[in-house]
Amino acid sequence: MIKVVIIGAGSGFGGKLSVDILSREPLRDSVIALCDIDAGRLAEVAGYVQRTIDRHSLPAKVICDTDRMKLLPSADFVVTSVAVGGRAYWGRPYADDIQIPAKYGVDQWIGDTTGPGGVFRFLRTAPVQLQFCRDIEDFCPHALLLNYTNPMAMLTWLHCAASSVRNVGLCHSVQGTIRRLSEFAGLAQEEISYLVAGVNHQSWVLEFRHKGKDAYHLIRKAMSDPECYARENIRFEIMRHFGYFPTESSGHNSEYLPYFRRTQKERDKFHLRSRVVGEVPKEREWEKDAGVDGGQPLGALVRSHEFASGIMEGVVTNRPFHFNGNVMNAGLIANLPEGCCVEVPCYADAGGIHASHVGALPAQCAGINRMSIAVQELAVKAFLNRDKEAAFHAVAMDPLTMSVADLDDIRRMFDEMWEAQKHLLKHFE
Repeated sequence: MIKVVIIGAGSGFGGKLSVDILSREPLRDSVIALCDIDAGRLAEVAGYVQRTIDRHSLPAKVICDTDRMKLLPSADFVVTSVAVGGRAYWGRPYADDIQIPAKYGVDQWIGDTTGPGGVFRFLRTAPVQLQFCRDIEDFCPHALLLNYTNPMAMLTWLHCAASSVRNVGLCHSVQGTIRRLSEFAGLAQEEISYLVAGVNHQSWVLEFRHKGKDAYHLIRKAMSDPECYARENIRFEIMRHFGYFPTESSGHNSEYLPYFRRTQKERDKFHLRSRVVGEVPKEREWEKDAGVDGGQPLGALVRSHEFASGIMEGVVTNRPFHFNGNVMNAGLIANLPEGCCVEVPCYADAGGIHASHVGALPAQCAGINRMSIAVQELAVKAFLNRDKEAAFHAVAMDPLTMSVADLDDIRRMFDEMWEAQKHLLKHFE
């Protein structure tokens, strides 16, 4: 029997990851400990998980509490998926991440990875994530931390630089990308093998094979199909000019580079909308993704494409589970900086997480990654040294931001964002 603590269980991951755990035979007697500061959402997810356990007569046990200190002792795995200061993508402070930069011409689509939004999300999230690490060190030092919180690369960098906790950053952009490319190529996903590496939300599909044979030409062929192109126009444009298809959605990719969102003309050309921060949707993501109909579990335990439960099973059974994870670069990608956070093939077994050596990326792909790494490095430095000026440098180094605003405007934008979120940045004082 293992114990899994999910911090931020009221998010889109609490119910989904719980069902994933219950769907794996070696994990069905787990203790699933759910934690969230929102007692109402926590009760909803805990009730859903308990109904699922009862429906399938499983030996698992679910417990929940708003106090993580009561749940962490003896944990084997800790999963984190949290937003600090408000909802992750609705209301404030998210609105400040999007709307203030927009006043200065910085048109972000999601704003959670790099750029002004990504940097400020990290700055307000970092002290909370670091406290999670301190609590793990105190209450369950042998636990493996699986982080789903964005900005993934910056937070993984922080976990490794400032704590002794074993950890890996997890995202679904790699498996989502491969699923989409398999669809475009007209191939069964289970017959595809691939090599993907780079940095989170900006990794590169270096190899795409069908039954062992190179099938990359089918991706290039799909680019000429108007329907396929319309669904991923930005990623196809990046592949057209740089040679390789990147992970994450086209909307995300459009904000990481200076080529697509600088002007209304560019946005119109690529059919890109500007982000409008509205009300919280009534549909709950964990219900939709976990396969819940009207709050009641469906007949089958439907496993998602998230990696977390596979990693847990690999550790428990010592049968290697292969996935792409976010880890520190220790010679894994030769032409990216040593000690930055990279996303590479990994496997999990009883020994923990093992990252694979990739070698050098194509030079142009590495160059694009290094632009993102420059922002990540400065943001992490800003938090670790409580250096507000380094935080400004991180924002100023963002490729989209520097393409539309001069330094004086970037400074004004930064100061306005800082003032709006200063109640969440008191750790800098």
